[in-house]
Amino acid sequence: MVGKKRTFIIVGASLAGAKAAEELRERGFDGQIVLVGAESDRPYERPPLTKDYLRGESDRGSNFVHEEGFYAAHEISLLTDTAVTALDPVAATVTLSGGTELGYDRLLLATGAEPRRLRVAGADLEGIHYLRTLADCELLRDRLRGGARIAVVGAGWIGSEFAASARQVGHEVTLIDPGAVPNERIFGAEIGSFYRDLHARHGVDLVLGEGVESFEGDGRLDRVRTSSGRAIECDFAVIGIGVLPRTDLARDAGLGVENGILVDAGLQTTAPGVFAAGDVASAWHPFYGGQLRVEHWSNALTQGPAAARAMLGETVRYEHIPYFFSDQYEVGMEYSGYAPHWDEVVFRGDPASGEFIAFWLCDGRVVAGMNVNVWDVSDQIRTLIGSRRTVDVPTLTDPDTPLGSSVDIATSRS
Repeated sequence: MVGKKRTFIIVGASLAGAKAAEELRERGFDGQIVLVGAESDRPYERPPLTKDYLRGESDRGSNFVHEEGFYAAHEISLLTDTAVTALDPVAATVTLSGGTELGYDRLLLATGAEPRRLRVAGADLEGIHYLRTLADCELLRDRLRGGARIAVVGAGWIGSEFAASARQVGHEVTLIDPGAVPNERIFGAEIGSFYRDLHARHGVDLVLGEGVESFEGDGRLDRVRTSSGRAIECDFAVIGIGVLPRTDLARDAGLGVENGILVDAGLQTTAPGVFAAGDVASAWHPFYGGQLRVEHWSNALTQGPAAARAMLGETVRYEHIPYFFSDQYEVGMEYSGYAPHWDEVVFRGDPASGEFIAFWLCDGRVVAGMNVNVWDVSDQIRTLIGSRRTVDVPTLTDPDTPLGSSVDIATSRS
């Protein structure tokens, strides 16, 4: 008698979820795969939503993780416009928004994150936008087709990249943030100042060191009032003040939740047979010795397949060094590492030239590195981080000394 084929359900038709489904098939899993997504579109990638697709430089089809026929061809049941409303880890079932109950043998939660909302007076006025989904992007693409004065609240990644794209297509932009410089918490003053000056050179009106007191208008947004009382006239506003992991489903089911769904190094939650990956997963990171939740594209790309392998019973130890990238105006950068604190930032090359590498050092060790308009060095930076060895700063920062020399010295001491 042939055994019953297993059913693996993936909640979240995201990059992580789609790549997990792909990995299951590539690893030879021949059971049923159900990929459930609340949005109407098949899985897509988010980086273009603040960059080329937002500016109208790429077509809609280029956003998707897979071609339209991929899921049917690989016998993956893709359910769009469908939410999972309940999870019972004891009965091993999920309930869909239409009331259907599905049983599973393994479950992956790739529910992602949602924009953090700004709770101030007037926040419900028409003309206040958040940018997270493809639908959000397409609405804003339409708004960018005409001339506009735009207030962008938040100088993190979403706000900064949207501001850059809006300036590139010719709009007036005011960028508001309570920090002294963009992304101050992640980068500190030195790199934050580089991005502040970059936006200023491209004509962005920077209102830094100020929060938003209120939004004002008669049914529709006319101005943003800052904490100092300054009134910023605008046609619409885009809010980018971070995201929150979508953990309600897991929390209601009794799974461990703390700044995301808690998973071990093998990406399994506190419930047997239930895994999590992507923006929602707070994973034990063996290299860092703690829980780490990473919201970036690269993490979703690699963690989804790792979770798929764990679902199949393979031994998984997920310890990728975090990586992300950003493109703003003529500046492209890649950042590797994790630096919640550091002692100093040192530079290889002159930031004023627009081509340099910055290293964040703690106790003489490289904990993070960012290459700006310098390419093919990310692997070397991650090797330096992974070595945990102290570095010779003059060698590290000398542009005439190959970066590989620092890597060789650090690895030879490991």
